[in-house]
Amino acid sequence: MDIIKITIAIATLMVLGVHHIEAKGNKTQQINDSIRLEEVVVTGTIPSVNLKIVPMSITIVEQQQIKNRIEPSLLPLLTEQVPGLFITQRGVMGYGVSGGSAGTMSIRGVGGAPTAGVLILIDGHPQYMGLMGHPLADSYQSAMTERVEVVRGPASVLYGSNAMGGVINIITKKQKSDGLHQSSRIMYGSYNTLNIDLSSQYRKNKLYANIDLGLNKSDGHRENMDFSQKNMYAKIGYDINKNWTAFTDLNISKTNSSNPGTVALPLNDNDANVTRGVTSIAAENKYNKTSGIIKFFYNFGSHHINDGYIDGDQPLPYRFRSNDDMMGFSINQSYSFFAGNKTTAGFDYQKFGGKAWNKFVDESDNVDLANIHLHTLASFANIQQSFIDNKLTLNGGIRLDYHEKNGSKLIPQFGISYIPTSTSSLKAIVSKGFRNPTIREMYMFPPQNPDLKPESLMNYEISAIQSLIDNKLNIGVNLFLIKGSNFIKTAMIDGKPLNINSGEVENKGFEITSAYQLNTNFRFNANYSYLNMKHKIVAAPKNKLYVGGEFSKGKWHISSGVQYINNLYTNIQNDDAKESFVLLNARIKYSITNNIDLFAKGENLLNQNYEINEGFPMPGATFFGGISLSL
Repeated sequence: MDIIKITIAIATLMVLGVHHIEAKGNKTQQINDSIRLEEVVVTGTIPSVNLKIVPMSITIVEQQQIKNRIEPSLLPLLTEQVPGLFITQRGVMGYGVSGGSAGTMSIRGVGGAPTAGVLILIDGHPQYMGLMGHPLADSYQSAMTERVEVVRGPASVLYGSNAMGGVINIITKKQKSDGLHQSSRIMYGSYNTLNIDLSSQYRKNKLYANIDLGLNKSDGHRENMDFSQKNMYAKIGYDINKNWTAFTDLNISKTNSSNPGTVALPLNDNDANVTRGVTSIAAENKYNKTSGIIKFFYNFGSHHINDGYIDGDQPLPYRFRSNDDMMGFSINQSYSFFAGNKTTAGFDYQKFGGKAWNKFVDESDNVDLANIHLHTLASFANIQQSFIDNKLTLNGGIRLDYHEKNGSKLIPQFGISYIPTSTSSLKAIVSKGFRNPTIREMYMFPPQNPDLKPESLMNYEISAIQSLIDNKLNIGVNLFLIKGSNFIKTAMIDGKPLNINSGEVENKGFEITSAYQLNTNFRFNANYSYLNMKHKIVAAPKNKLYVGGEFSKGKWHISSGVQYINNLYTNIQNDDAKESFVLLNARIKYSITNNIDLFAKGENLLNQNYEINEGFPMPGATFFGGISLSL
């Protein structure tokens, strides 16, 4: 395909990465590159540290990148900007739940359906559902987000189960200067798709608050594929003194979605009504030699699902219902005992579960599918020590994790980083990841099995980061090998399906990222990942390439990106069920004043025919436009 050759040629010539410029009149604001060496990260270590000494691979997506993407959901942007990460889609808006849903996530071929091997956090708060054990993709909106940090590879030492493949940490907005800032965006486009976002941030001395409201709806590109959602995120905090701050937040969404079924086997009335909420309260301290946080959190949800029926059949006499929750707390404190040292210790506790049942018209016939809660508790320690004028840093950690059903598990990690020059860094890490089986896998629906054991893997990785041309060019390269066992698979035992620990993982590959700022007007970016899986899974492409560029001058901002996906399995039982496609998108923004922007964007401008979920063709070219206001 000519476009593939052109794309690869462009990638070779342009060099890779992500950077953004915000132009207001003649005023230009520069945002840090996703791999700039002096960047400070928190997700891979918990205390804030410089990116160059963190042994794992981390991608940072900044607020301006999120804003310029003009997308209600965070996930399409992350799919483009994070090498090795792939998130499934099925339509123009919304991911859905249950059968036919999308939004499954894998990093380096670990994760998949259901997404219980990639952990999503909001400000360090775990987001997965109490019964199903995985996050819901429709819950993560761009309006509330200041930045995202993605750990590519296991982070189980710090975050426990579900962080086996990696971690996506959504860091929310915090107003830094006194005053009131308000913004809004209205966007409308193909298939009667509407997005409205309203945001307000306030600060008065030590008190700060923000609230974000959103409305999303779409008729979808197929019949019976409508989607609607209302969401809210609110946060209020108080800086007690220069060392202590406290905050509480609430994120809640109500989503209605319809699943039309596959093209070959369409469904009627396959509808879902889902309410999800998460809340937390935290106190954080920062001193010269020590810092830490204590956080209490609670997740809750209610699912009302009609599984639908095919033409010629009768509707099912029952509806699926579930109420789930997860509560817990985490505490950690870091201390520098001597020069170059940072030692962190922490404790986590979680209790999760809920009730699920099939509700019949005659409620006396209701069938309980699960009514259970389990708990986990863990302690961990991580030691980071620098030598030779802070050029050499050793990083070692260990976690003791106890699961009520599966007992105790010891999780180690060791990494090393070396800074030969001020513009380069070399790193290596050996880390273990694990995932406890979910309540769904153990107790709900055939093929449930209460005797399942945890999945586990080992990750071996080396990486390098280099800045060139007065830091205008930043390049990152890493190679990895992943080996895992005890992965949960469904097998036929005595003629019946049963979940068993028979799966294996052996994945190897490499990832490249870089960013190049040609001048104050032009920036180019791209990333590439190669994944070789001995034991294949769906929705984890062998080759994934993204190339993007931006131009800003005066009142104009123009950006475009091309994504190439190759050898994406939609069905591992059928070797022909592979997809390769090229997606081209473009956005243009014009600032009428410093407070009013007009914008338009197009997705899949090459009008590619492709599927990500088998039997669910994706929409062709789509177009959207709107206005954003800032006060």
